[in-house]
Amino acid sequence: MMDQSEVAQLKALMEWEATRTAPPEGFPRLPDMPAARYTSAEYFALEQTHVFRKSWLFAGHMDEIPEPGCYMRWHNAGDPIVIVHGMDGVVRAFYNTCRHRGAPVVTEDRGKASRLMCGYHNWTYKTDGSLVGVPERRDFPADFDMSCRGLLPVRCELFGKVIFVNFDADAMPLIDWLGPLAREWEEFAFDRIRLAARHSFDLNCNWKVAMEANMEVYHVPFIHPATVAPLVDSARNLNTMYPNGHARMLAPAPRTTNREHVRAIDSPAGWQQIDSVGELGRTCTQSYTLFPNWVSPLSNFFVPPLVFWPTSLTTTRLELVTMALDWGDAPAPDLWTVPDDRQPNGRQMSPIILEDTQFGEAIQHSMQSAAFRSVPLSYQEARIYAFHQSLDAMIGEGNIPSELRVEQVIGEAWVWPSEPRLAQMERDRAAAPHPG
Repeated sequence: MMDQSEVAQLKALMEWEATRTAPPEGFPRLPDMPAARYTSAEYFALEQTHVFRKSWLFAGHMDEIPEPGCYMRWHNAGDPIVIVHGMDGVVRAFYNTCRHRGAPVVTEDRGKASRLMCGYHNWTYKTDGSLVGVPERRDFPADFDMSCRGLLPVRCELFGKVIFVNFDADAMPLIDWLGPLAREWEEFAFDRIRLAARHSFDLNCNWKVAMEANMEVYHVPFIHPATVAPLVDSARNLNTMYPNGHARMLAPAPRTTNREHVRAIDSPAGWQQIDSVGELGRTCTQSYTLFPNWVSPLSNFFVPPLVFWPTSLTTTRLELVTMALDWGDAPAPDLWTVPDDRQPNGRQMSPIILEDTQFGEAIQHSMQSAAFRSVPLSYQEARIYAFHQSLDAMIGEGNIPSELRVEQVIGEAWVWPSEPRLAQMERDRAAAPHPG
């Protein structure tokens, strides 16, 4: 949780951002990024192998498996997974693959059972993954060892009530992966929030095209003039890069808007405020990129991640999630979707999300033309460049063809806890004329 001195420092830096006339002193010039990073099947395969197989990925919420014996299927990262609330109270994840002949152990999206049984030959597993039942055991060799035939585990850890998985058995613990975000997220009650809404929509563009629309405010005055722009002062936007590829954006409301008041009057009776949220979460847009594919503003009402799942080189599944404190008898809060009977799931993306996704398919089509040669990014888009640096760092420079790499120009001097802008802000203050 941020202390008052941190809050004051960040507020001062947001004000300073509005006064600068160029990127901060010493900030590296961002080289053009290769266009093929969005269109290359080779680079897409590298992302799948080295990034999505080795990162902590959002999988769900405890409300989806609330009691011992509850399970849910999960396959957003390719391989079929089953996440189980064990009879011993421990949450675990396994490949949803029987160790006999590969049939799925569970075939329903959600269920509850004290044992997991493959429907093909009834091999039976406890909720800790151990194999405890093999029909016609006499037909297998006498030394057939059931103890080494359990379901294969996938790393699974919780942050509060939010479930994450990682296919890499040697991955660092989730709390280390989150790094300083874990401390900053304490005030948002991850241990108390409930799952209010979770809906998916398919987009016809590369996952990075879709995600990057939520990683900068350069576009806000043009794409969101009536929705986001009245609540976000893009000139006072402050970006911070963190270890492990994460980032934060802070932007106050325009001086003519009291964002805290707007949030309060827009919230139906019964929606609880998270009373532990500090000043920035109440009055600013405080949004985080959790590498590799989660972007979420956090506020005194919601934890609402947008999660971007690559389904092919040119298609993405966008998950829109709303988590909040218990809403009692009020309608469940859903920040990102609205009712629409014309849609298969009865929901449509909200106006803000439609604005962000409206150009995705056209952009992807345009990117595949000969005219798309490189991507020049501004200082305000530095979160995107840093994100691409993190992709390459995780893939490994030696695994990437030279024509697809980005240069690693944003060094540790610009990654938390370093903050070079503070020194320039102080120099600018000292050089400013004083009244009288």
